[in-house]
Amino acid sequence: MAQITKNTMIGELLMMEKDVSPILLEIGMHCLGCPSSQMETVGEAAMVHGLDPDALVERINNFLAE
Repeated sequence: MAQITKNTMIGELLMMEKDVSPILLEIGMHCLGCPSSQMETVGEAAMVHGLDPDALVERINNFLAE
């Protein structure tokens, strides 16, 4: 089972599991194909979109565990 941290890059996450993209789109991350978003960490993405990074990591890890 794959697990991520706040330091996991968005690009790495999408290569690991592309089906996680609806979660990212839901938080307002609409530029998933943009090169700069690929180099952003999950923690940075959460903060930019006004979310608790730990809660986002937990949500993604729960999704990956399914």
